[in-house]
Amino acid sequence: MTTPRTARTGPAVIAMWSPPRCRSTAFERMMIERGDLTVLHEPFNVLASKGSYEIEGRALRSETALLDAIIELARTGGRPVYFKDTTDFRYAELLADARFTTEIQHTFIIRDPAEAIASHFARNPELTVDQVGFGLCHEIFESVRAATGTVPAVVDADDLVADPAGTAAAYSLHTGLPHRPDALSWQAGERGEWQVFEEWHRDAAASTGIHTRSGTYADTVHNNPRLAALHAAQLPFYEELRAHRIGADRIGADRIGARRGAAV
Repeated sequence: MTTPRTARTGPAVIAMWSPPRCRSTAFERMMIERGDLTVLHEPFNVLASKGSYEIEGRALRSETALLDAIIELARTGGRPVYFKDTTDFRYAELLADARFTTEIQHTFIIRDPAEAIASHFARNPELTVDQVGFGLCHEIFESVRAATGTVPAVVDADDLVADPAGTAAAYSLHTGLPHRPDALSWQAGERGEWQVFEEWHRDAAASTGIHTRSGTYADTVHNNPRLAALHAAQLPFYEELRAHRIGADRIGADRIGARRGAAV
């Protein structure tokens, strides 16, 4: 069971890690709408993909340098830093740095991997097991738990769309942030920080709140053997993470069993 933080003693860094296509950008949009956080969009993914990430006019070109800059921004910027990132890359340099687990409060968002895989494959037909990202997300989760002795908060995207207000309130409780119900809705529109991967964030740009938006895909884990194999490899990591989801005693009945029974 995750342990809520009851108070915050000053600016800090909160990370949200997500396998791709798990509604993490919609969650990030809600965190932007709060107005009390400095929000960074996928800094380590952008670094891995493009070779650098810019903070306050400085181009950071290594995971260590970027971690230094994020921690410094939280110390000097006067308010908490929140970043969301994806686990389609393994960040070996971060995992080897003790500050990564001790100076950042880590949280996670996950989604039924059958849905995430179908959505991801539609944009990336070369999808690999590591790019699906649940195994790498689980590795970060376990590294944080081992280093801190605490269980990080996990948001299940199904819970988020079923009860946005309740899930957001639970997340605020677990991170020590004040709850901001007014952040649950916003004006649709592109964000400058999303332009580096604009085609991946069109749904989030069109959104005005947390809503169910499930696409129909020609290839799924039920009709494509390669996707079925990816699903089988990633499902155990999802189930282990989901066992720690926040609000599990508050929100709905378990829905994954029926889906898993239909998987091939």
